[in-house]
Parts: sequence; C-alpha cells; structure tokens
Amino acid sequence: MVNFRSAARITGVMAAVAVLAGCGAGARDLDEAPKPLGDFRLGYAIVVDKNAQMVPPSRKAEVGEWQIALETALRDRFGRYEGEKLYHIALNVDGYALAVPGIPVVLAPKSILVVSANLWDDAAGGKLNQEAEQLAVFEELTGDTVVGSGLTRTREEQMKSLAENMAKRVETWLAKNREDWFAHDPETAIAPPARPSVGADVQTGAAEAGAAPTDA
Repeated sequence: MVNFRSAARITGVMAAVAVLAGCGAGARDLDEAPKPLGDFRLGYAIVVDKNAQMVPPSRKAEVGEWQIALETALRDRFGRYEGEKLYHIALNVDGYALAVPGIPVVLAPKSILVVSANLWDDAAGGKLNQEAEQLAVFEELTGDTVVGSGLTRTREEQMKSLAENMAKRVETWLAKNREDWFAHDPETAIAPPARPSVGADVQTGAAEAGAAPTDA
C-alpha cells in the first residue's frame, strides 16, 4: 500500500534536490588515480533501502536491490583508498524514480536517486557529520539517456548507473570535507596511485550483525 503522504513529501524533496543533482560519469574514472582523502580507508559500506519511496511514473525496485547495487558501487570506488584509519559509509535510500518505457520522447523522462548519507569514524565510534547529508543523482547523459532511459535501458542497467553515480557523488562530498575529517594536508597530499577498481575487503550489510553502526 502506497503511503501517499510520504510519497508526496519525497516527491517534493526530489524536485528540490534535482536542481543540484549530479549526472556524473559513473564508473568511467575508476582506473584513474582517486581524489586524495587523507587517512581514509573504507571499513563497512552499509545501505538501508527498506523505506525507499518509489515516485511514479517509475519501474519498481524490490527491497534489497538498491542495497546490493549501492554497496557494490561503494566498494568499487572506495576500495581504492589505502589510508590508515577506517571509516564506515552509511546510506539510507530516501526515494527513486526509474524512467519507464512507452513515454513520448518529448518528455525525456529521467531516472533519479536520492539518499541520506552519514560517515562514521571507526576509532571514535561516532558520526563525523552532525546531520545526514542528502545527495541526489541522475543517470549520466548519453545518446541513449537523452531521449529517456526507459526506452533504451533495462531496470537493472538504470539502477547500476544511478548507484555508480551516487558512489561518485559520495566521494565528492567526502573530498569537500577531507581537511576536517581525514587529516588531509593539501600542501603534502599525494594522490593514491591509479589502479584497476577492486572491491574493498570488507563486510557489507553488517548492520544486523551489530558489527557497525545500524542507522544509515
């Protein structure tokens, strides 16, 4: 049963953040040297999607699908960092819209994903950001998506693209705060070497096990 009040609220939030949402380039830069993030090393990647609101018109994502897509994208992007301290990235999926097929091309429907993000310091046992950071992304712009990805992509392809763009958006957010959070010194910082993307050797979905923060 759709909670229309919640759906309306999420629709309003998505409309507001869409103005600032990034299109991104997904995973296309993973073979390049990552942005310097001081002492950052990924501990847990935790995603909660059970309360995600689907904003119509949209294809439906089942519970757990965003978790898998986002945790994979986070590990691929942040597994490249080899700092000296562990940090946990926690995302709560607020809302999404996966462009549907059959819409006239002139409408060019766009897929969008909105999450609330928190960063946890493993050693300190607490969050580094006082309030959750709300982040939003569209699919990347290509010749296919400009006419509406519902006509050219499967639901799984849309989710993968959005998840990869969201991981990159999280990286941009962390980089913006790196001097405060990760002991980043811009005078001496050296970017980690470029190497093929690999997943971090970490557990995921550990909220239930009590091994990491349980609230995203």
